[in-house]
Amino acid sequence: MAAYRILILGGTSEAMALARALADRAEFDVVMSLAGRTGHPVLPPVPHRVGGFGGVDGLADYLEDHCISAVIDATHPFAAQMTRNAALVCDKLGVPRVVFTRPAWRPGEGDHWISVPNTEAAVEVLGEMPRKVFLTVGRLSLPAFKRAPQHRYLMRSIDAPDAADRPPHMALILARGPFDVSAEKKLMVEHQIDIVVTKNSGGSATDAKLAAARELRLPVVMIERPAMPESRVVETLEEVMGFIEAHR
Repeated sequence: MAAYRILILGGTSEAMALARALADRAEFDVVMSLAGRTGHPVLPPVPHRVGGFGGVDGLADYLEDHCISAVIDATHPFAAQMTRNAALVCDKLGVPRVVFTRPAWRPGEGDHWISVPNTEAAVEVLGEMPRKVFLTVGRLSLPAFKRAPQHRYLMRSIDAPDAADRPPHMALILARGPFDVSAEKKLMVEHQIDIVVTKNSGGSATDAKLAAARELRLPVVMIERPAMPESRVVETLEEVMGFIEAHR
């Protein structure tokens, strides 16, 4: 019997966990696609490709040329365009697809979150008075904050942003999670942070900053996830493995 060919749209810890689960299963032929937005990505234990597909048509050609049997969309919750393209192509070709993602963060007792729909709204929420801002929004979202040069920013990112994208008063920390609460509190206190701006990525690798902000009674500007096409969504490895077995 021919191996069941699976394309994992990756770049997340969920994608990596699935790749590890499938790596030694001879009945599956797995490839992971990485967007290439991180300079030094953690590579999966399965064959992989890096870079875009060339839009909807390019993705359709790839699925047909490689006889893909199922698509697991385990992209970042903010990779909206890739998810939309995958939905369009899989619906058109009749290829089974599931979104494998982490649950969104939810505010709890003691949290002071300001929910906004996008990065531009987050910039507006910061206001006119100068503030000391801790940014964990990803380097591609950084240019929007150049519109508010009165603030002093501390940005943490996996990769360094382009110099032209940086607001004038910005310090940079290059780091990859997970982070712990005590270290996050120390960082915020040392830099005299008075507000945090982040994206609702979910997961445990970077949620320590939220606990630290709660303990320090700092407001958090939370950029919520973009709208996505209607999809079957699973949040555990067991669920996504069940999807694969059901369609094999």
